[in-house]
Amino acid sequence: MSEPKRRQGAVLLGGREHSQPTADQSLLQHHRGSAWNQRDPWRVLRIQSEFVEGFDALSHLEPAVSVFGSARTPVDSPMYEAAERIGGLLAQRGFAVITGGGPGVMQAANKGAHGADGCSVGLGIELPHEQGMNDYVNLGVNFRYFFARKTMFLKYSQGFITMPGGFGTLDELFEALTLIQTGKVGHFPVVLFGSAYWSPLLAWVRDTVLEGGYVAAADLELVTLTDDIEEAVAAMGEPGQFGNA
Repeated sequence: MSEPKRRQGAVLLGGREHSQPTADQSLLQHHRGSAWNQRDPWRVLRIQSEFVEGFDALSHLEPAVSVFGSARTPVDSPMYEAAERIGGLLAQRGFAVITGGGPGVMQAANKGAHGADGCSVGLGIELPHEQGMNDYVNLGVNFRYFFARKTMFLKYSQGFITMPGGFGTLDELFEALTLIQTGKVGHFPVVLFGSAYWSPLLAWVRDTVLEGGYVAAADLELVTLTDDIEEAVAAMGEPGQFGNA
């Protein structure tokens, strides 16, 4: 059995080096008397380099749509098949397809885009256990810091299609909705694909969050819920139609 490995930017860590904290973990912990290359001023330069690398790699990217969803989705599941079809249809319409570069839904969407001869993008992240970039990515960037990676998703996408997933998927969804709600991004279509999965969440938002006065009724109109692949893709508009493209 091979030993566990993970990427930390351009560095691959294995063996005892694998036990080092992730870059995000180190950033959020406060250490007194730590080595010079672990102090916050030095990290600022490392963070800056991640933004420069991401901007440089993606600056010539055609209008794109990000597809989010679980890394744990099996390859023989209907949701995997749907994600692959979505990736293919997006590529056929002239969109680049951006995912987190991992397995599951991400792999399926990248596979669909790759099979349609489209631009298939993976934005990877350092995790305690290496996921690795899936085989269908033809433009990949690995990040140490979640916030740098999130900036790339939002800057280079003109919409999100969000499929069933866990905390990471929910994090991306609610961050996008917050930025739309507060006017930090312009017109930015967000699709929730899979009504059986998302309907209970929307019911809670409507019956608890809205009822309690924590959001406005108009905020519930920020998302499109569908089980129709063509409707999900059509909601993204035409390449270059919206402000983030």
